[in-house]
Amino acid sequence: MSEFNSEVLPYLTAGLPGIGGTLKSIAEDFIVEEIPVYAPSGEGDHLFLWIEKRNHSAQFLVQTLARQLQINPRDIGVAGMKDRYAVTRQWVSVPAECEPLLSEFAFEGITILEAQRHERKLKTGHLRGNRFSILIRNPCEEAFPKAKAIQEKIQQEGFPNYYGNQRMGRENETLLMGLKLLRDERVPGKYVRNKSLKRLALSAAQSCLFNRVLSDRISDHMLHMVLLGDVMQVCESGGVFVVDDVEREQERFSLHETVITGPIMGPKMKQPTHGVLEREQKILDEFSLELSHFSRYKKLTSGARRPFLIWPDQLKIEQTDDGILFQFVLPSGVYATMLLREFMKQESSVLPSSDSL
Repeated sequence: MSEFNSEVLPYLTAGLPGIGGTLKSIAEDFIVEEIPVYAPSGEGDHLFLWIEKRNHSAQFLVQTLARQLQINPRDIGVAGMKDRYAVTRQWVSVPAECEPLLSEFAFEGITILEAQRHERKLKTGHLRGNRFSILIRNPCEEAFPKAKAIQEKIQQEGFPNYYGNQRMGRENETLLMGLKLLRDERVPGKYVRNKSLKRLALSAAQSCLFNRVLSDRISDHMLHMVLLGDVMQVCESGGVFVVDDVEREQERFSLHETVITGPIMGPKMKQPTHGVLEREQKILDEFSLELSHFSRYKKLTSGARRPFLIWPDQLKIEQTDDGILFQFVLPSGVYATMLLREFMKQESSVLPSSDSL
């Protein structure tokens, strides 16, 4: 897996020059703050902690809290995974009986800013979105006008909702294990025994397939073209449906009432029809997969649809003495780095070839 055939994920703003620059020189260059679905009520058997961390992974945060608050890591709830090399602020839930130990909590890079009670444990996905403040240092000459040109295009057309490379693992190892699991091929025992590793591997395989379908759509200049058989998502409700009237749905898409989706493969995924189904089946064939393979892990690969395009909210760009500052809000599950790569155009997000996997 040290060498593999690959191609750079296509940019939606390929015709506009990038600004280059450096990302995450220091933790304070990348600040992300959760936007919760609801605020803690102030009563209940769980304690919601508003936590700021610097240069620590989400897993390390959970382990540290469990050790210092003397609880099982399984009793800790988080809404979403946050970047390691960043300053992040998020809600974490713990049992209320931990409250007396909070005053003694001390760990470099982890600060409990607030504690409030709530009735229920925080669940994965209980997150409206994330607010970002990101500084790109050392951009190229004339970076600000170049960034403004890209901003204008993205505000009109959105940006590709790719999964980030980190999801695939180092040298694509996590992805390779996921594909082998789906094909019922031999994998190291840890991917069989450890449910978390197995989930990550299978998710990497789903993510890669989504990126491949999205990449083909961009390369074929069809990302903003509603096709017969497309699965659309209603932006307000999140509901999905299959296109049977292209003209009508193209108009709704243009008004941002709906968005075209791609596959998160699994038995419960809404299936497209006509040529769209053929396009998705072609990608499965390239990886020697069938949709039925995902039924081997129904609980871990149930399947869903994911929007191809995202329009960032409150996108602001400012020139500072240190570089170009970006501020924006994204829905949960959307990678800020995938937005920034459209501006920088030097990040090596690659699409692994099925021939190498």
